[in-house]
Amino acid sequence: MNCKVIQTDKAPAAIGPYSQGIAVSPWLFVSGQLGLKPDTGEFAGNDLAAQARQAIENLRQIINAAGAGLRDVVSVDVFLTDMGKFAEFNKIYQEYFSEHKPARAVVEVSALPKGACVEIKCIVNCGAV
Repeated sequence: MNCKVIQTDKAPAAIGPYSQGIAVSPWLFVSGQLGLKPDTGEFAGNDLAAQARQAIENLRQIINAAGAGLRDVVSVDVFLTDMGKFAEFNKIYQEYFSEHKPARAVVEVSALPKGACVEIKCIVNCGAV
């Protein structure tokens, strides 16, 4: 198996022993992204909206670094610390995935790294990488 590490400074550095993304043609597996700003490593805000938008932007940057785009995402897993914010998250998510709707799961978790309120990971079909 020929794995290619995908790394970009346009997304936050990994906060543990993992890669931002791993490409195994034709698939790209993007690690869970928090709503951290790449330049500071701090949250984009304390609320779900700011963190969700930043997490998706971080995903986008890693996907772009692999030569693909959000239209190539086939599956998304979302982890929320408060399922009561499911509808709010959906409104934000639709800003990025309106016409193209990947398969998706959303689960509530008791806690996320750094006290985040959302973490998002995805699988992308980006052809030969």
